[in-house]
Amino acid sequence: MPQFLVNHMEMENEIAGIKERNKRVEGDKAWETSKTRRGLIAAATYVAAVAFLTAINAPNPFANALVPTAAYLVSTLSLPFVKNWWTENIYSKGKP
Repeated sequence: MPQFLVNHMEMENEIAGIKERNKRVEGDKAWETSKTRRGLIAAATYVAAVAFLTAINAPNPFANALVPTAAYLVSTLSLPFVKNWWTENIYSKGKP
């Protein structure tokens, strides 16, 4: 097989690999910002807080477990702003 065909096939394989990687990265990004993920983490936080508060005999564990859950949800609302600021002011300045 001529060398240019071998090089062409190698480049096609490399491009296919890059496309597959990009697809995975896009999926990971979508999951990281999804409402489903936030909801699952909030639910897990609530259940863990209720279990802990119940174990230490804290008053009103079901109501008090809402505090860390709400704090988590508020933090997810503020993080995009912080991320954008960090990307523009810290991360991009360290790049050549």
